[in-house]
Amino acid sequence: MKILVLNCGSSSLKYQLVDMATETAMAKGLVERIGIEGSQLVHEKDGMDKVKIGAEIPNHTVAVQMAIDALTHAEHGVIADVKEIGAAGHRVVHGGENFADAALITDEVKAAIKECASLAPLHNPANLIGIEVCEKLLGVPQVAVFDTAFHQTMPEHSFLYGLPYELYDKYKVRRYGFHGTSHKYVSDRAAAILGKPIGELKLISCHLGNGASVCAIKYGKSVDTSMGLTPLEGLIMGTRTGDMDPAAVTYIMEKEGLSPTAMEDLMNKKSGVAGVSGLSSDFRDLEDGKANGHKGATLALQMYAYRVAKYIGAYTAAMNGVDAIIFTAGVGENGADTRKDVSEYLGYLGVAIDDEKNGKRGKELDVSTPDAKVRVLVIPTNEELIIARETIGLV
Repeated sequence: MKILVLNCGSSSLKYQLVDMATETAMAKGLVERIGIEGSQLVHEKDGMDKVKIGAEIPNHTVAVQMAIDALTHAEHGVIADVKEIGAAGHRVVHGGENFADAALITDEVKAAIKECASLAPLHNPANLIGIEVCEKLLGVPQVAVFDTAFHQTMPEHSFLYGLPYELYDKYKVRRYGFHGTSHKYVSDRAAAILGKPIGELKLISCHLGNGASVCAIKYGKSVDTSMGLTPLEGLIMGTRTGDMDPAAVTYIMEKEGLSPTAMEDLMNKKSGVAGVSGLSSDFRDLEDGKANGHKGATLALQMYAYRVAKYIGAYTAAMNGVDAIIFTAGVGENGADTRKDVSEYLGYLGVAIDDEKNGKRGKELDVSTPDAKVRVLVIPTNEELIIARETIGLV
């Protein structure tokens, strides 16, 4: 069976067509900078050079259609007809407490995903668009794999907020965590790289992209993570505030005369490194800006590295130690400067990275010096493979 995997992020769409007989990607691609100037599709067929298609890509509907067109293209496509696709698997960010496992998509599941949209406003709507476009274009069984599932192992003292307990009972207000599929994949790979059973390791996984989260993984289970009820909590991100004093929300609303919807829009879509820098939410633009002396870009990158390092320190304390720190996702895998900036805060742990190794990209790497007490690993995430496996398991 050939399975189409779609991973609709806040400003990107990753896709793969996976041949499950061999668990290999026949083709994969990335539609990036959705809704941002300079958007493009980068498509890669196994054994061929990458194909880049620049276009105005205003939303995820256009992005999904472009991905399917690329897969069926006469020259760089890998299938002659969409009927060759047997099923579709989707990354869905928020499942609340309704889903601890993957689910075959039905009207009821779609309604549940929509119900959680207010908790993941940058993602669940995009996830639903991917599902609905595939319904129209493919007409095959579809599966939702939830980001929140991996974090269901968090203990109550970790996932609860300091609110009256009745609010958890009534509304399930708690920390859910996200990027679970990615954190699970890279932690399993880290154990293989280190040559130790995952049940003996304390790992900190840093999924750093336009959306970003840090996860404490003790003996193979998530015990804490930086994102919360929604993906807004935690690290400063591309356009999201991350942690801040809750009282600042009502203060700004009063001063600016903002409605709850407008304030939510400001915190999710107009803040983060984009808001601080006044330049861009794309870290490549920020790195260029920093190199050219842009003060806003420099400050945003400093804030970003500082907060990642703070979470690593906190989670080392939460697990009473750490064996390895993992960097993954777009910034984590490709941002050598960010990895170096974060690591410079962590010398007290015995973290030391080799600049030459750290300068490489695109593959699994241990970028630590030989004498480092805590290993620093770069592991390209493969959420798509996990999603494909979950999909074929259900269909």
